[in-house]
Amino acid sequence: MRVLVSDIGGTNARFAMAELARGERLLRDSVREYPAAGFASAADAARHFLDELGERADAAVFAVAGRVRREEARITNHPWQIRAPEIGSALGTPRVALINDFAAQAMAISRLGADDVVAVGAVGWPGFDMGAAQTYAVIGPGTGLGVGGLLVRNGRCFALETEGGHAGFAPSRPRDMQVLECLMRRFGRVSCERLVSGPGLANLYAAVCEIEGVAAQAWSPAQINAQAAAGDARCARAVELFCAAFGSMAGDLVLTLGAWDGVFLAGGVVPKLLGALQRDSFRAAFEAKGRFAPAMAEVPALAVVHACSGLLGAAAHAAETYDSALAV
Repeated sequence: MRVLVSDIGGTNARFAMAELARGERLLRDSVREYPAAGFASAADAARHFLDELGERADAAVFAVAGRVRREEARITNHPWQIRAPEIGSALGTPRVALINDFAAQAMAISRLGADDVVAVGAVGWPGFDMGAAQTYAVIGPGTGLGVGGLLVRNGRCFALETEGGHAGFAPSRPRDMQVLECLMRRFGRVSCERLVSGPGLANLYAAVCEIEGVAAQAWSPAQINAQAAAGDARCARAVELFCAAFGSMAGDLVLTLGAWDGVFLAGGVVPKLLGALQRDSFRAAFEAKGRFAPAMAEVPALAVVHACSGLLGAAAHAAETYDSALAV
């Protein structure tokens, strides 16, 4: 069975083929990435992908950065509305599954190896064990902030689809309170992704400048990160605030899900900020959970550096859904 797998965010749409009968979860030479703005719909982008490769699809799994309801999904940070019947018609197959993008990131955990992750802090990951009961969290900034979980029970994986990135931001330091006040003036309610996402880094830089009474430069998140590395003090403070907020949110997620086996940090921003995340702010905020601080100190936080983890997770979902016998 040849399965088209897709990971669609607010900015880019990634596609690849998985051939389950060969035991290959993902055919890496088939991976393509397109700007979502270049297509009228996800179905058009998928059809373009198949035509470009001269491929056919017996089934498809679309991991979507938004809430999935039955056979429809709307991307939170992009105007596409994705409908499974429309995709099936474009691809010529009735087998189309829509899942949340962080359900795919969660499913990818079962396929990640030691080289696919980097520990943030001193606690390493012993690796995935399908035979043991485990609970994992996954959280990651990109165009927005994705949140999910993975339960491993009785030799099966169950992904949790959430919109936890839209939960309210909880400040834990005086500086965080100042930032929250700035963002409340701008947005009203302040969700976690207003801080921890690509646009969130720009929001934090603007807040730092407002607090210090200076005009903010019209810099992109990538420019803010580069300026921080070059020694710009305000950009460096914005990156530190980002890492601390990210760590605090990741720690809260571990407590919420009981994800004592680890939290995976996914998304496009993580590899770009890996050096900053490995400094003190992330881990300190992650562990600063009062009476649970000793327990948090034992939980692995793992940055995902696999280049196509969303596609990998979509392929894992395909193996579970369409031909579970071949996933063994």
